[in-house]
Amino acid sequence: MTRKGKAITLSIDDRDKAALETLAAEYGCTWGEKPNISKLVKAIARHELRLARNTDWQPERLTALERSRRQLIDLGQIDDALAIAQLLLERRELNLLLRQEIERFVARPTPAWRQELDRYIQRQQPFSLAYQDAAERLWQFTVRHAAIVHHEDRQYLDCWCDETAGNQDLPELQHNWSLRLDRIPAETAIAPTPGPWRDSLASLSAELHFFGGLAFAYRTKSDADLSNEWHPEQPRVRRVVRRVANSFWFFREIRRYGADCELVAPSGLRDRFCQQQRQICARYGLSV
Repeated sequence: MTRKGKAITLSIDDRDKAALETLAAEYGCTWGEKPNISKLVKAIARHELRLARNTDWQPERLTALERSRRQLIDLGQIDDALAIAQLLLERRELNLLLRQEIERFVARPTPAWRQELDRYIQRQQPFSLAYQDAAERLWQFTVRHAAIVHHEDRQYLDCWCDETAGNQDLPELQHNWSLRLDRIPAETAIAPTPGPWRDSLASLSAELHFFGGLAFAYRTKSDADLSNEWHPEQPRVRRVVRRVANSFWFFREIRRYGADCELVAPSGLRDRFCQQQRQICARYGLSV
């Protein structure tokens, strides 16, 4: 203390000093062009700046913001996703794993190929794309419709492609592919391809019947359900017609409904689902 009532000495390390100088610069507490910690402290004392706890956000708020960040990335709105990322990084409540993931995103928001991919989709321009599957085999696709979506906990490029070789889905759906974004090689070259852009993926209509409590609890999936009504001939049975573009993801969804859901039609889709159910039973030594 040099002059009583005029100055104080702060015992802080270099890291805290740098953080205070950053705050001073952020809030315009400067001396000339340099940040001034004394002005920052004075502004706090005079209630020109208000202090708030940084540990009082509920987990639900953090989860909602993180979900929004991911959705914005999927939509290609990277600047908005970065704004939410910076907000989350300011919070002390953030767990270590999520903090590290967000820091990696901020350090490298999106690779060049992803920006290019977003531009092709927004322009509805067909393009060619390289892809490496789980067995490290390299594939080349000609894409004529695409959207970046979330399936479970990963991002995928759901797309309609000229190529069908290797696709084990039903014949009606073999032009549809669901490609994991993290398996698109970083050095991949995305190139324009002549020809038309499709309005949507190939699809077929599946009829589902829901029973018991699920018949009352089921809520329409606006992006996939074509109809949702009580069955006209079977009391207390809900009849839903669903647009299906990929049997793999469709089966993963309805399997969790168990016996309260029956896939009625079409027969080819039902037969494949039944075959998978029999394989599950055989795995556990159960006879059907």
